[in-house]
This record gives sequence, structure tokens and C-alpha cells, in this order.
Amino acid sequence: MTATEFNPAKDQTSNSSASVIDTSTIDVKNINTDQNPDIYINGVNITEADILQEMQYHPANDQRSAMIVAAESLIITELFRQRCLELGLVSQDDKRNEDELCELLVDKEVDIPRTSDDEAERYYQANLSRFCTSPLLEVDHILLAADKEDLDQRAEAKELAESLLEQIKLKPHTFSEKAKMHSMCPSKEHGGSLGQISKGQTVSEFERVLFLSPEGLVPSPIESRYGYHLANIHRKVEGNQIPFEHVENKIKVYLDEKVRRKAVSQYIQLLISDADIKGFEFEVSDSPLVQ
Repeated sequence: MTATEFNPAKDQTSNSSASVIDTSTIDVKNINTDQNPDIYINGVNITEADILQEMQYHPANDQRSAMIVAAESLIITELFRQRCLELGLVSQDDKRNEDELCELLVDKEVDIPRTSDDEAERYYQANLSRFCTSPLLEVDHILLAADKEDLDQRAEAKELAESLLEQIKLKPHTFSEKAKMHSMCPSKEHGGSLGQISKGQTVSEFERVLFLSPEGLVPSPIESRYGYHLANIHRKVEGNQIPFEHVENKIKVYLDEKVRRKAVSQYIQLLISDADIKGFEFEVSDSPLVQ
């Protein structure tokens, strides 16, 4: 049995390279991208060529955004390298990457507390709904399709949905017949039957209303990006609460990782605030960051 609603990945910053470094709390104020884009970190030069080379690893919507992210990565890597050299953790010709240098420094300089049993249980009690098996619904539906950009088509679909709904309310047994005649979903071949569904199996706008509705005909059309839906819930089996003991380790891993990411971000801010950086400006808090 697993916690179907508990997805730690949704609450963490991540990227395609699965970096252990979260810089989302560090704001970039300015980068000189005009005549002289060179950057200096405690006297060490990061050139325009370095930034252009790094940009291939940081796709973005426009060139300036890619330059900023690439420059930020190079700056942080250089700060890590300089600090590792200062502490005697690496040699001058060491080729370790940003994440590897970060790991050396975190192990040496950052105190990261572990989640206690009490903290894990408090999180569980405050988020009980996240630790449930998914409810199961047995549903029939009718999709009246409409392009989300075509307002006239959507208005027509809504009008038809409301008309069909009123007819079905008067004669509930005709739902299957209406589905075969009007639905644009492949389920029309089965009278609109979707069978048993759980969370995550249908479009989110439709699903959100379904799982909040009681058994029976949903009293209003449900709008989604695909058009308007009519739904009849034949059976609803509520999800079960998962015992704390079954998810305790997962909660601890999740909370430990959140704390770690925050601590690493704060450590980076401390390195930035202590460095002499020219050509690139960060917004860094004045508050004490690393205890």
C-alpha cells in the first residue's frame, strides 16, 4: 500500500541534470550582457566564451535568460572551487563538477539536522489527506468537445450540455443512449462507461469535480480544456488512511531533503555575500544563514 497523493517531487526544485543544488531562493538583480560580459569572482575571470559554452546546458526561453542561468552556474562552481582550495579539500587541477564540490563543502561546513520521529509524525498529522489510498469511482460520462480557443464553439457545447443534462434528469435511464449519440469520447461505444477510475487517470479539471461529488448524476456540466462533460457516478469507494508507520521513512526522507536543499541554498548565499563579484549582481539576504 502506498501514499498515492504524497509526491515529494512536486515540492522540490529539480532540473534535467538532477542537481543537488537549489538556487531558486537566490535572486539575480543584474548581469552585464552588453559591451563587456566578462565576470570576475575574487579576481578569477569568467569570460564570455565560458558563458556561451555553458549555455548549452541551460535551455531557456531567450538568450539573456540562458546567459543568466549559465553565468550563475559558473559563478557558483567557481565559488565552490575557491572555497574547497582554501580548505584544502581539492588541488588546483581537480576537475570535479559543481555538485561534487558542493558535496565536499556541505559535508565539511554545513550542519544539516535530521528529521526526528516527532517531527515526522507532526507532518503526518498535519497532512492526513496526503496519506490515503486513492478513492475509486465507477463513472459514465459524455464529452461534448470544444476547442478551448473557440469561444463560440464552447458556448454551443455548454448549451448542448445543459440541455442534455435536463433531459437526463427527467429520464436517468437515457444517459447511455445520449452518450452514444453525442459523446466525442471513445467510451461512447460502451454507453459512456469509463469503468473504475482513480485519481490521476483523467484530466484534472474533470477529476477535481468528480472526486468531490457524491454518487449519482453530477448536477452541472463540468468544464475542462476539452469541452464540457456530463457525469454519472454509479459507485464511490472512499480511500483509506495509510498508517503513519507505513509512510514514516518516506516522510523523513522528504523532510530531510527539504532541509538539506534550504541549507545548501543558504550556504551558497553566504559564499556569494563574502565574495568580490564583478559583472554579475545577486540579491542576497543580510540575515545570518548558516549557524
